[in-house]
Amino acid sequence: MTETNPASQEASSSSEFEREPVPKSELKGANKFWGMYAGEHCAGTEFMIGPLFLLNGVSLQNIFLGLLLGNLLAVLSWRYLCAPIATQARLTLYYHLEKIAGKHLVILYNLANGILFCFLAGAMITVSATAVGIPFNIPMPTIDSIYPNSIAFVVIVLAVGSVIAVVAARGYDTVAKFANVAAPWMILVFAACGIVAFNQLEVSDWAALKSLWSESIVFAQAGQGDSTMGFWSVVFFGWFCNAAMHVGMSDLSVFRFAKKPSYGWASAAGMYVGHYMAWIAAAFMLAAQIKLLKDANPVPGPMAYSVTGIAGIICVIVAGWTTANPTIYRAGLAFQAIVPKASRFKVTLFTGLVATIAGTFPAFAWKLLTFVGTYGTILAPIGAIIFFDWHYRRNGDPEQLRNAQPASSFSIPVLVSWVIPVGIALYLIYGKGIAAHFFPLPCWLGCGLLYLILSKKETTVAPQNT
Repeated sequence: MTETNPASQEASSSSEFEREPVPKSELKGANKFWGMYAGEHCAGTEFMIGPLFLLNGVSLQNIFLGLLLGNLLAVLSWRYLCAPIATQARLTLYYHLEKIAGKHLVILYNLANGILFCFLAGAMITVSATAVGIPFNIPMPTIDSIYPNSIAFVVIVLAVGSVIAVVAARGYDTVAKFANVAAPWMILVFAACGIVAFNQLEVSDWAALKSLWSESIVFAQAGQGDSTMGFWSVVFFGWFCNAAMHVGMSDLSVFRFAKKPSYGWASAAGMYVGHYMAWIAAAFMLAAQIKLLKDANPVPGPMAYSVTGIAGIICVIVAGWTTANPTIYRAGLAFQAIVPKASRFKVTLFTGLVATIAGTFPAFAWKLLTFVGTYGTILAPIGAIIFFDWHYRRNGDPEQLRNAQPASSFSIPVLVSWVIPVGIALYLIYGKGIAAHFFPLPCWLGCGLLYLILSKKETTVAPQNT
């Protein structure tokens, strides 16, 4: 018989199956995924990203058409790249990668993955905190703030982060239930925010809306009116703002619970309700704020409150939670994979603490366009290694993957394939100022091809039975 893995026993008892395939008895229905994706992506980031399009001078036509195409490409990536592998292998990203790259290299990846997801979750905690402070008349950080502006703001962030950490630590079922309860209500509030904001603009046709939009850009840019994002920038941002999750295969950890790969279409709920309707609604909210208050500071709490009052405050709070919950859950899985014998609950609580500390620094929220492009550039290429390994080395055979051990505990081919394209991309992003969202795709392709070339002589072996 095969030797029993103590980590697998713990995974079974916790029902999260961190180091073994998810059994059929634990598979979830489609509603879990539609609700989770709608809740996660109709969330706190939308209050920041939509207004940032306006601040970067994106034309209305490019927002509507660019996001239409970019979000479609993202949905197709979830459906045809990520979900099929997840529903066959049924392993977390981290354990799947360990089978390919070895446990010591995976520690490096898990560390990078967990830290970057903590920063993203921290940005969402910041977003929720900007709404919590409104009833208490606490001044919020501005778009130029890097550090917290008051002790009161720090206390609010700590309180919000604590609640989010506890929900995430309770596991996938709790995260999914929270999203399913919150998503329908939030969608309605986002739609209401957009409709109210549009009415506040007082335009009667497309030409008038374009004119007012251009005036809003000029005001926000202090008279410049320049565009730093064209049509293809919007397409690539819409496609790759979640690159780590779909082409980067992070959502193997989510879709391993799906009964069939067609559940990958559930990502459309997030892309077209959240990354389309909600982004555009949030952009209109900033345009309305500029028109009515002559204020181009897109702090989510005050901006939503000025449009829909108390409902807007509650929506911002819950929206931040529904993004931060699954993000901390993913980060917790990454850190737990580094120390597999540790309690997942305790590791996730610690992860929530790290994310909460990050949330006290508002710069992570205000620089989301660059940050999400950078974390996608760093993490997405690992998904190419999983994709090419699965289709060209394993021939799509889950048993071959599950029964295999890597030839080395620290795969040099994987490391070189990952570091070279990512290193070049980071130099071009921060050394040459090229937009980060253009790099996940070339890095993904370059990493996958390098891996195929460099791993030709590398073999895997099956573990010995005892």
